[in-house]
Amino acid sequence: MSETSAKQRGRPARPEEEVVAAMLASTTWLLLNQGYAATTMEAVAKHAGLAKKTLYRHAANREELVGLVVRHMTDAFAPLLLEDVGKTDQVFPALERMLLAIARSVLSADAVGLFRLLTTEFPGRADMLAIYQRNGIERGTEMLVDWLERQRSRKLIVIGEPRLFCELLLGMAIGEPLRRMALGLIPPMPEWDAAAHIRAALGLFQNAAASGHAILR
Repeated sequence: MSETSAKQRGRPARPEEEVVAAMLASTTWLLLNQGYAATTMEAVAKHAGLAKKTLYRHAANREELVGLVVRHMTDAFAPLLLEDVGKTDQVFPALERMLLAIARSVLSADAVGLFRLLTTEFPGRADMLAIYQRNGIERGTEMLVDWLERQRSRKLIVIGEPRLFCELLLGMAIGEPLRRMALGLIPPMPEWDAAAHIRAALGLFQNAAASGHAILR
């Protein structure tokens, strides 16, 4: 029997998207249920039903696996932050859509669970915190800063300090609900509706923008 025939009669390969989904889901489950130390390459491969060589094709070690999990959260809303608006009165509605997309990603039950894990002490916490910061908070903030700077360069919004604005806005719209969810004071999304909270946070800056004054001069 030829090698080609043998492959055709063997177990069909899993689609790449399915492989990645299983890898991310298993890494997340192990982190939340067994902890960082137990989230080894071997454990993830076994839980996901993948060969270790398949797993190593996507990540060289546990740190890269965790980075992919966190990065996947920001990937979920990244396309929205590539879209520019055409008029001044579209800036804040666009920001509201972006913040809702960010909220759906980082205020989900799994995302809140990862944040809650990081509030505890465990071996390797410093490494995981650095991965979370680099692939999640910093990456998301950079994308939003870049979007605002593009709109400012096109004279669609007058803003003095885009980075500070983004940090304040994300802190109010996302960071505070995340803190309350981690403490168990409110449920994660989609059970908790973020829309009204996000509109209120944006409203603190919208009057200045509507009047033509610079935000955070």
